Amino acid sequence: MELISLSDGDNSFRVRVLGRRSPGVLQCHDQLDAEVIVTSSFVGGRLAMSLFPSDLEEWSRALDLLAAGQDICWRDDDHSPEIKIQPYNEEHETVAVRVEDLGSSCVSVFLPMSLEEGWIGEQRKLLRQVLQEWPSEVLESSPGAYEWRR
Repeated sequence: MELISLSDGDNSFRVRVLGRRSPGVLQCHDQLDAEVIVTSSFVGGRLAMSLFPSDLEEWSRALDLLAAGQDICWRDDDHSPEIKIQPYNEEHETVAVRVEDLGSSCVSVFLPMSLEEGWIGEQRKLLRQVLQEWPSEVLESSPGAYEWRR
């Protein structure tokens, strides 16, 4: 299931959620396996990543910032790809996505994309679908202590 799907026909950036990391295991139940997929006429790549409920909350806030015309950086840590999106890149006069895998391959990809109006609304719809498919079912009642939500 897609969490992010941006494409203009020439360049494409997607984050696909594959499913729960460890269904039924309290501390890992809400963690989702996912992959970043980048394609263009010049380069193509796929990179595994994990998503926590907090990452989905941060993506929701990032969409709000994009809607306000601000650049965002999502997943800025040493263990996952860093995703930067500019709602308007002056040089290319389009939306631009940069994916950097600083934690392992040290590869960076920049994709300018001519997206249709309403693309942010489409991303919100994808996020709602992911949250509906894999709702948060575990509560961390105190640091390191987990219980099922009732």
